[in-house]
Amino acid sequence: MRSLALVALGLALPTAPANAQFVTAEQVRPILEATKGNWIAVRLYDGKDLLYFSHLEAWRCGLAGVRYGLNGAPPAIDYALAPCDETAANPNAIPNDHLPYVEGLPYSIASVTVELTYDDGTVVTETFERAAVQID
Repeated sequence: MRSLALVALGLALPTAPANAQFVTAEQVRPILEATKGNWIAVRLYDGKDLLYFSHLEAWRCGLAGVRYGLNGAPPAIDYALAPCDETAANPNAIPNDHLPYVEGLPYSIASVTVELTYDDGTVVTETFERAAVQID
């Protein structure tokens, strides 16, 4: 509502800085730290466990890599993020031809350990229990 009032008064709306495309570790780290509980999701669908990386895909620019491990295993499996296209209007948009999940046997995922490597070399690891990240 405030934005409409400013426009009605003929005042300029604040604009985001030109570099606010969220394509570096410095830009995406605060968002990913604040939203750790959303990094992944697990869902039973069509007789398979699906492990979603949608949130990480949406903030992938600024990440050099994502690895994961299941059920207490260390994060040794590489998850292939879609490429970051910094020339696009929205570099973090998930391409239509990129599925943001991996499949597993039904109820095979009890926990997931995720390792993020930022483009500045910083590595962060977090473990999630299925019940905490399961969606319907």
